[in-house]
Amino acid sequence: MKTRLNSLHLAVLFVPLVFLATLARGSESVDDWKDIIRSSPYWVSQGVYDNIVTIRRWVLKESGYCSDSERHILYNMRGQFLGYMNDGDDRKDTQKLLNDTRARLAAEGRADTWAQGSEGTTGYPFALACDQPHVNLDEAMARYLGTLPADLVWGAWDDLSFASADSPQPLHNALLYVYNTRKQQQRINLPRDLIRYLGGQLLIESGGRQRAHSAANARGILQLSPAALQDCRIQPANYWHRLAQMDCALRLMHQNASNLQPAFEERFGHLPQAKQDRLFTLMLVQAYHGGANRVRTLLDDDSLAKPAAYFAQHHDSYTAGDIAFGMIFHNLGRDRFGLASLYYVADVQLATEALCNSPKLKDPDFCS
Repeated sequence: MKTRLNSLHLAVLFVPLVFLATLARGSESVDDWKDIIRSSPYWVSQGVYDNIVTIRRWVLKESGYCSDSERHILYNMRGQFLGYMNDGDDRKDTQKLLNDTRARLAAEGRADTWAQGSEGTTGYPFALACDQPHVNLDEAMARYLGTLPADLVWGAWDDLSFASADSPQPLHNALLYVYNTRKQQQRINLPRDLIRYLGGQLLIESGGRQRAHSAANARGILQLSPAALQDCRIQPANYWHRLAQMDCALRLMHQNASNLQPAFEERFGHLPQAKQDRLFTLMLVQAYHGGANRVRTLLDDDSLAKPAAYFAQHHDSYTAGDIAFGMIFHNLGRDRFGLASLYYVADVQLATEALCNSPKLKDPDFCS
């Protein structure tokens, strides 16, 4: 049985498990991983957004340190890559190897400290499995851009009427049509960048598949829950209707923006406008995934808003992405805030970038 840890300099070290176990005994772990989070200064969030996006890129593209899916990546509070480890023969074996590797990183001074993880319990340094469900971006973009006739769309929903049976168009065009129509009708008020990110969300949520259906019963191209679909007054017969899904998602985004806006302006209204817009867009993406009410607590709750207060005061030292991620990082383990929210936003960022870098998307206004 083997374990492998790769350094930032690409040096590959093969270390016997017995030696790793010795290091684990010699380097005491912190009892609760959340104590590490609570004791970490806020400045560690500098650069965290780009760092997390980088490690998620390896997962989505099955590249870099995730070119072999039977691995785990380990990283610290700043999202900095610390090393990778080959998986064991089963989950129990892999968990033991992870804890041994954490101990080794701490013993070598590459991690300030460590905490044991177990099934259902987060350890530290954080570990990200390369082998996990993820969208195939190339296939998703092909569907979104209408590479095949079966992926083209036309139809009517509410007062919307898009394309025709004789001349169907790509999902991208449909999304722009719904967005621009609702904006002209003054039924939505969203940041300019949001439509681009909604395109990325569509790729991540469903891979562009009309009949995508999750284990949590979310449905359609934007993976809307039955409750959300009912809020949008969509009848079951139209749950999979792509125009209806887009319309509902924009409506929910608008509602989330209205719920977040007062607390956001009070906390971050003094930031430069471009930075405000970028941060608010990222928070709306988080809210789509985890709920607007929970995201709002990061802005106005007496306890959970302490990181936001710091970042608002020292915003010059942080990007909008760092602030968005930092507010969650320093609240991990509270109110069900977890790493999944950060992974989701990072994946949407990557999908948006891939979309805008595609030579098939000839839409400079969409990506500007």
